[in-house]
Amino acid sequence: MDTITLAHIAQLLGTNGLLSRTSGLDGKVADTCVTGADCDSRFAAPNHLFICKGAAFKPAYLTSALAAGCVAYLCDEDHAAELAAVAPGTPQLVASNLRRAMAVASAAAWGHPDRDIQVLGITGTKGKSTVSYMLRAILDSAAGQSATGDAGREDCAHNAAILGSIDTYDGVESFESVNTTPEAPDLWRHVRNAVSSHLPYLVMEVSSQALKYDRVVDLGLDVACFLNIGRDHISPAEHPNFEDYFASKLRIFDQARTAVVNLDSAEVDTILDHAKRCERLLTFGCTDAAREAGADVWATNVRSGEGQVTFSCHTPSWEGDVTVSMPGLFNVDNACAAIAMCEVLGVPREQIVAGLAHVRVPGRMELLLTDDPKVTAIVDYAHNKLSYQRFFSSIVKEFAGRKVIAVFGAPGGKAYERRQELPQEASKWADYLIYTEEDPAHDSVADICQQMSDATPAGQPHEVILDRPAAIERAVDLAFDCPEGAIVCLLAKGDETRQHEGDRFVPCEPDGTLFYRAAEKHGAHPRN
Repeated sequence: MDTITLAHIAQLLGTNGLLSRTSGLDGKVADTCVTGADCDSRFAAPNHLFICKGAAFKPAYLTSALAAGCVAYLCDEDHAAELAAVAPGTPQLVASNLRRAMAVASAAAWGHPDRDIQVLGITGTKGKSTVSYMLRAILDSAAGQSATGDAGREDCAHNAAILGSIDTYDGVESFESVNTTPEAPDLWRHVRNAVSSHLPYLVMEVSSQALKYDRVVDLGLDVACFLNIGRDHISPAEHPNFEDYFASKLRIFDQARTAVVNLDSAEVDTILDHAKRCERLLTFGCTDAAREAGADVWATNVRSGEGQVTFSCHTPSWEGDVTVSMPGLFNVDNACAAIAMCEVLGVPREQIVAGLAHVRVPGRMELLLTDDPKVTAIVDYAHNKLSYQRFFSSIVKEFAGRKVIAVFGAPGGKAYERRQELPQEASKWADYLIYTEEDPAHDSVADICQQMSDATPAGQPHEVILDRPAAIERAVDLAFDCPEGAIVCLLAKGDETRQHEGDRFVPCEPDGTLFYRAAEKHGAHPRN
């Protein structure tokens, strides 16, 4: 990594029109070496640049970062005077656009490690996590490595780091994710860790918020995959309208070398128009229309059973059967996306087949079986209208003849449309709905559930149970009372072990654990 100095970072910000002024960068201070950047004082380290950001920022964070060895700080004009008084004499860079400056400075401070690893970015309204884990399982399947997708397991070797809404793993750090795409200083730390760990690939979900608010500025993407687009994340705290949401997603192509696009997506002509900015374009699709439009990767002869899906895959370099070790007919679309990205990377057929045959996505289409075949549960992160359409349409086909009981909620502080759309969409497919808590943040769980109840179509059986464990127990009781058997759908939380309540993330048990505990009360035990 080339030596980066404070003078270099200041010059870079100035060239990009992002620097208002500096102080304390005179003489030898300007030549101070910088080896990283942080916006969380818990990660602050010697020779790092500290970035003072956020409405909840406290001057004490800067004091802590300087004590840990940070050599300078970046801030906005609103906080410059206050922070200068807190840390007199410390080199200060004042940004005219702190968000963008933070990204540019972080990339430089960490030495642009994206140039030493293949970065694979995935965006879309539905499927980002699943495609990420499928791609990772394929890349990890080389040389007999485990393809379970269990990030961080000591017995699981990896070729790929992963950053997404489920887990973060970079070869050094491994933990349950908070944001789909981290803030820029954290993102670049993870890229550097992956390179230092000699991982050849980084697979990452790229959210609309990350693109809109410049978290991924200056990050070079070797491949950018656009899965689909639907209405989501529209609220005062996210995107004001669909147009803003869609435009943010499209920005992924501005920093990619190769684009991979789903021809079955809504708004595909607009997506393709933006994708043509890349050096190369590859397409995929699973409908007749996509094949007729000339998709490079497509699927035929789709069949499902025993908790898996098999299809015949057609690519520019090979054709043959592929089995995905997960239920859900829509996972054929996701598998084709991963296969198309592998086509760009030159991954051989045998490795693709091996990876998809053993892929597991934590909290995605997890089939929970008991020794009583009457009741089965599926845990899935489905949380918006598009994901509900795909999830339920597949469930009613794959588990025909069973009653469908769904447990779900809606988050607080964002995506308000879900409180109307999810009950309406679920009512088209499910026999019984139970509304419960799902990361309420600062909103009232009772108010959220009441809004969902009010939006439920007349005649649709449903109830509200605010406590999620109690809601799951009620669903299991109802399922065992169904003579024809039932499928219990536990949606949105997946394998998560925390509820977002107020400003805290409170520990909770995963939905799967709660299901099995409730089933055991009926004498049903997990099937081996």
